[in-house]
Parts: sequence; C-alpha cells; structure tokens
Amino acid sequence: MHIDTGDTAFLLVCAMLVLFMTPGLALFYGGMVRSKHVLAMLAQNFAVIGVVSVVWVAIAYTLAFGGDAGGGVIGRLTFAGFAHSRDAVPGLHLTVPPIAFAAFQMMFAIITAALLTGAGADRMRLGPFLVFAALWTVVVYAPLAHWVFDPQGWLARRGVLDFAGGTVVEINAGASALALVLVLGARRGWPHEPMPPHSLPLTLLGAGILWFGWFGFNAGSALAAGHLSAQALVSTHMAGCGGLLGWMIVEKKLTGHATTLGAASGAVAGLVAITPSAGFVNTVGALVIGLVAGVVGLYAVRLKFRLGYDDSLDVVGVHGVCGVVGTLSVGFFATRSVNPAGRGLIDGGGLHLLGMQALAVVVAASWAFGLTWVLATAVHRTLGLRASAEDEVAGLDMATHAENAYEHGAMGSR
Repeated sequence: MHIDTGDTAFLLVCAMLVLFMTPGLALFYGGMVRSKHVLAMLAQNFAVIGVVSVVWVAIAYTLAFGGDAGGGVIGRLTFAGFAHSRDAVPGLHLTVPPIAFAAFQMMFAIITAALLTGAGADRMRLGPFLVFAALWTVVVYAPLAHWVFDPQGWLARRGVLDFAGGTVVEINAGASALALVLVLGARRGWPHEPMPPHSLPLTLLGAGILWFGWFGFNAGSALAAGHLSAQALVSTHMAGCGGLLGWMIVEKKLTGHATTLGAASGAVAGLVAITPSAGFVNTVGALVIGLVAGVVGLYAVRLKFRLGYDDSLDVVGVHGVCGVVGTLSVGFFATRSVNPAGRGLIDGGGLHLLGMQALAVVVAASWAFGLTWVLATAVHRTLGLRASAEDEVAGLDMATHAENAYEHGAMGSR
C-alpha cells in the first residue's frame, strides 16, 4: 500500500470538517426550537458525538468495512475495536492510512445519527435517545454503509453510485426520521399552536457551518487530493447556491416573502441533493440539481401538514426527499468527463444507471424506515423515548439539564 502524505493530510482535514458539521447542526436545529428546549437540542447533538464514536470503534466500522462476510450483506469482525488498523480495507485502493479512512467514516456515522434529533425535537428524552442512537448505528447505519460504500456490498456490486451518502446518510436519515416521529407522536399543541424558531440568527450561523463542513464531507469522499475532489467541492458549493435561490424564489411567489429560514433550508436542501452526485456531475449539472432540490424541498416540507406527521425540523422533507432527488440525479447527470465510473442518461448512458439508483432509493428507504420503527418502538416501550407532558410543557432544558440557555425571562418560554 502506497501512503501519500498529501492525500493523508487532506483526508484528516476533511474528517475534522465533517465533525464540525455536528456542532453546526446543533446550532441550526437549536435556533429553530423554542427557547425552553434549545439546550436539550444542543446536548443531544453533542452527546451523539460521544456515543456514536464509541460504537463505531467497537463494532459498527468493522460491520461496514471489515471485508464481506458473504453475499455483500455485512462486514466481518476484522476491525472490531479498530484492531488491525494498519491493514488495508478489503476492496478499497487507498493512498491514506486505513485508520484515517476509518476516522473519516466515523464522522459520517455521527452526523447521520445527529440528524434524527431534528425529527424528535421538543419531546425526546436524552438517555433513551442515546440508547436508540447506539443501536441504530449498528443495526441500521452500518449494514447500509456496507451495501453502498463498501465495494463488496451488494448494491455497490450492482452498480449503484453514491459518492458521499445520498442513500447511506440522507435517505437513511429521512426515512428513519419518519419512523421515529410516528412512534413519538406529535408535539403537544401541534399543528394548532404556533411554534416559531426562537433564534433565526443561530439557525443561519448553523447553516453556514454546515455549508463549510459539507466541503469536507463531499470533497473528502474522493479520498485523495486532486481534480475529482476539487470538482466535488465546486459542485457542492453551486448546488448549495442553487438550493438557496430555488427555495427563496418559489417561497416569494407563494407567500410574498423570501424568509431567512427558507434561505437556510434551501441551501441545506441543495447540499443534501449534491451529496450522492458531487463526484459524478459537472458544475452546471450541480447547479441544476441544487435548484430542483430547493423547489422540491419547499413543497416536501409543506406536505407534513397535509399528511399529519410532526417532523419538527423537517428532516423528512429536506434530507429524505432531497436525498432521493440527488440519488436519482446521478442517473441523469453523471458524466464520464468528471468520473469514468458514472454515465447517466444525458451522457448517453441509457436507463441502466437510473434504474440502479431507483433500486437504491427503494432499498435504503425501506430498510431505514422498517428497522428504525422496530428499534424506536422497542426503546419507547422499555425506556420511554418521549418526555412527560409536564417536562415538555415546562421545557426540556430545565427538566433534563437544570439549566437555561438564556437569563431568566430574556426569551420567555417561547
């Protein structure tokens, strides 16, 4: 194995950027909840870092990348506890130390589990959620990562392309979020009681940190510093711009106002959609994908009121639906001029790749929703995943942490 020091330094920095996304997500979500729940939201995200990291080192990493145990379904226990950390990852031709790759992938697992905090905002207990997150990382996330990210995984062998996690991260989180909110039930008073964000500046700051970290997320998935990683970075940025503009333009036409929350949500929608395709599409394709995601994401978020599920911070609409947009977009916009591995419909590749991408969408959504519903139901019935009515009304900050985010009375109980 040839180790390139430049590639290694690049991937380590990208791993740091991806970890930084989780505090960014905490601020993004924290600004959108009411002030009496903001510390609880921040704590859930920070605690996920600790829990998922331990689980990843202990067992989840090897289940995802430890070599195939048969049929492309699950990995071997070769790397349990990060044992044999100098050994090559089966099927991957890396120019970085395998433990650097393991650390980079750890950050993916963390942010994916953290996304679920947005679905259960304002009503989820910290301890039971962390138990759920640990189980979910092993049972739901690790097998799906093996299927798609590991070259020996059964979806990867069929030709599914997912550069940085449209299925493993985005669709997985969206479908899991839907299952989680169905188990938890709606917030008390939703949808009749107004529940506006308590601090949009925090939310925009969090969105900016997410955007910044997404460069590491997508460019780092090239696993080497070079033209492909540079193209992935540019495509990521342009898709974020497209999502922001698409959401704001349509929101202005529908409501008469282009909101700051819409701008932040649109940018994230575009970034979500480019995640699976950043290393397969050109710059113009990325901008189109972002624009489409911004528009589709806006309408998807509105569906929760019509369908009656309380996805508090729109994980289903922004991550799940826009993850589908991005995964299918690979089948349309992938071009050999960017990556010889991908040839979509527009590049003359026919319908085969689009069909494989559609298969991945169905498999990822079905797997995530079904297993998450089972896990969440089990944790809820045994440990009590949902907070009591008294704690929900009083605020999870005081009930869980005996702390307030702001001086008493500064933000009221909104």
